Amino acid sequence: MTTDIPTTATSNPGTAPTETYDVIVIGGGPVGENVADRAGRTGLSVALVEAELLGGECSYWACMPSKTLLRPGAVRAEAAGVPGTAAPGDLDVAAVLAWRDSMVSDWDDAGQVAWVEGAGITLVRGLGRVVGERQVEVVAEDPDADVDDLPRSRVLTARYAVVAATGSVPVLPDVPGLAEVSPWTSREVTAVDEVPESLAIIGGGVVACEMAFALTDLGARVTVLSRGALLGRTEPFAGEAVAASLRAAGVDVRLGVGASSVEPLPDGGARLRIEATGSTGAADAADLTPVEVARVLVATGRAPRTQDLGVDVLGLRPGRALEVDDSMLVPGVEGGWLYAAGDVTGRVATTHQGKYQGRVAGDVIAARFGDAATEGAPTAGDPAPAAGDAPAPWSRYSATADHVASPQVVFTRPEVAAVGHTESSARDAGLDVRVVRYDLANVAGASVRSSDYAGTAQLVVDTAREVVVGATFVGPDAAEMLHAATIAVVGEVPLRRLWHAVPSYPTVSEVWLRFLEEYGL
Repeated sequence: MTTDIPTTATSNPGTAPTETYDVIVIGGGPVGENVADRAGRTGLSVALVEAELLGGECSYWACMPSKTLLRPGAVRAEAAGVPGTAAPGDLDVAAVLAWRDSMVSDWDDAGQVAWVEGAGITLVRGLGRVVGERQVEVVAEDPDADVDDLPRSRVLTARYAVVAATGSVPVLPDVPGLAEVSPWTSREVTAVDEVPESLAIIGGGVVACEMAFALTDLGARVTVLSRGALLGRTEPFAGEAVAASLRAAGVDVRLGVGASSVEPLPDGGARLRIEATGSTGAADAADLTPVEVARVLVATGRAPRTQDLGVDVLGLRPGRALEVDDSMLVPGVEGGWLYAAGDVTGRVATTHQGKYQGRVAGDVIAARFGDAATEGAPTAGDPAPAAGDAPAPWSRYSATADHVASPQVVFTRPEVAAVGHTESSARDAGLDVRVVRYDLANVAGASVRSSDYAGTAQLVVDTAREVVVGATFVGPDAAEMLHAATIAVVGEVPLRRLWHAVPSYPTVSEVWLRFLEEYGL
């Protein structure tokens, strides 16, 4: 629905000009970009509001730089396991960091801006916050920044929908003295330009484990302090394998402990006092010795970014996730105009799942308010639900996979790849399940790939329906085996049909045949 956009211009930065668009998306990361792209496909005018680099956390401070930093060490380890290859030496740190810089476009978003403009989306630079019904105020975060002469404040009005795609922010634990040592978060560690001599990582999740490998590979002496087991949301054998591998790489991994206080050191480093948490049994005395390091990385999780979103004017609580239905509509907002997607919803904190939600939200908005909806024409043969109505299960207008089929990969050594239920979560959900586990080293493709291949794969099977409801793969390049499992879970493919999906020989994916044989087929 192409419309003229009335604008009240002003040269006074203290005055708020008004502009009207059909849809306003707050947050220009990959989630927001997907929402904006899909929403505009049926003629709706779309404004995309972003205060920082267009492309967001994933492009510049998370997925892309972290995986780039991890790849050289993984390749070196892989080469070491193949007889006849040259002995891999130390990494060229400068070359690794330069490659990282190129992968994040030297923190320049010109390419992303060109894509947005080419898609017919209006980019609005500044911090967006809701100030009323379908109204978004945009404030330039830095008045001295070059934002194309953008006034310090302007108000955008949406005819139909506002979408929050503001992502999440790191959570800093309340540890005495921690703030005084200027701890790193995921942003600082992935953007590192000088590798510290030593690093303490507080946390045991994905960021903690991945960055422990990356910084160790680059020459830092790393200590990991985790209050519980590593990767606690995965199957226990996954975290155990990663902990063993970290220790083999020289990382000091301490489980069941946390930092009780942090003291700045005269040289700019930090001294951490350690306390037992009781999460994994009695801590060893050595695990309670203080740690002195050059830098501290806090990797204790993230929270939805709603603190500065202005949702309090709608009766919603700042700092809390925006709860959504499966069409990504935020229920309870009068008029049914507020949508959300990505980390801000508190559903699943992965980029790929956020982009999936963004596609759903954009398609729903396009179908409800775009040209096709106005003309009464069908949209891809799949009618969009009206506001407040539940979308049809597994339609393109429903983020159904969030509940039962969300995949994730942890790019550690070994890699950990999982989708759907763990054994524990399946039983908690009331399913009668059978677990099938297989040693990947016994698959022919594994022995061809490496002389020291080690890994484990597991399926969680709903015995009532004989379908896969969860899968976990732990091993080199485990990520590449995950999508087959994701398809099996989403498609609820019966095991007796999977028996006819013959895996190629000799590949590690032949484990699917072994799974079914172990099950009794």
